[in-house]
Amino acid sequence: MAINFLTFDSPAAAAAALARDVAAALQRACRERECASLVVSGGRSPIAFFNELAKQQLPWGQVGVTLADERWVAPDSVDSNERLVRSELLQHNAKAARFLPLKALGDNPAVCLSERWQALESMAQPFDFVVLGMGDDAHTASLFPGATGLTDAIDTALAPALVAMTPLVAPYERISFNLSALLHSKQMALLLQGAAKRAVYERALTSIDMLSTPISGVLQQNSVPVSVYYAA
Repeated sequence: MAINFLTFDSPAAAAAALARDVAAALQRACRERECASLVVSGGRSPIAFFNELAKQQLPWGQVGVTLADERWVAPDSVDSNERLVRSELLQHNAKAARFLPLKALGDNPAVCLSERWQALESMAQPFDFVVLGMGDDAHTASLFPGATGLTDAIDTALAPALVAMTPLVAPYERISFNLSALLHSKQMALLLQGAAKRAVYERALTSIDMLSTPISGVLQQNSVPVSVYYAA
């Protein structure tokens, strides 16, 4: 399946285009089944996208939102993806959306995987839109190269689920969608910026070692359409 690679003059233009396309998909889903589901990633890159999407005119009360991954920190921590989503996306019109967090009260993510996945089963599935980022090390969600359990996490023969991940170099234990869960979607988008990320992306397109470039599992599959929103 060919990747739809879209190039923009600025990160702001890429964010605005992605927000319009996600809004259109959610609007369509709300018309067709009276509910919609959106999976997003954290970090700095999606903030402009979140701000643009929050202003879109949608039946937000019919939209469920969750995260592709989360650091195992308190929801009010500056490092929490939940905190980011609540402050940057669930504002303006999007305040009416239903947010399902990944962080729970357990001491570590491993003890909460089943309970949190069961909570996500209340969302419309397949997910209508999954928006991902990519690190300089070719990780996506919290599927980090070299992490314990990565082999199973990227095995698409396994059912969609949440997995516990501990990166080798990045801080915090994580809870993350496995690759099957990311691909349990109707559309996917990858938001990229800069020449360095473009080079990682180009390498991942042809990499035969998915353990070194986990994003390859998204880019090289043939079941879900992927669009890349790239700003130089």
